Amino acid sequence: MISACHEHRVQLFDLDAMQVVWHGNYVRLFEQARSALFDRIGYNYPQMDTSDYLWPIVDMRVKFLRPATFGQQLCTTATLGEYENRLRIDYVTRADDHEHPVCSGFTIQAAVERHSGEMLYRTPDFLIERIRALL
Repeated sequence: MISACHEHRVQLFDLDAMQVVWHGNYVRLFEQARSALFDRIGYNYPQMDTSDYLWPIVDMRVKFLRPATFGQQLCTTATLGEYENRLRIDYVTRADDHEHPVCSGFTIQAAVERHSGEMLYRTPDFLIERIRALL
């Protein structure tokens, strides 16, 4: 499958009152890794914006496994899990040694025709072909 990684050093503003990474920041890390994945595919948000399709997130899951703290280097990997009927992207965020995950999850995006607002139950052919060319 196709994957991409986003690196992030935990800063003070990432922390909550308990001095661990605030849970909402993992969604931001997922987004940054997803954007890196879309860059690899050659279909990131600027290309989506000029296409006839919108790609809203219709489902999301985040599982917190262990806390991350100030100064740790995090690597969030986004991997394309499904692409024919929807885009399912799986995520794993690992700290420092990249061995132990601190967070995992997935997002699901569905194609919506820009002009009609109709959700499609199949990924447009041009994107399927682009993904298959990378596999």
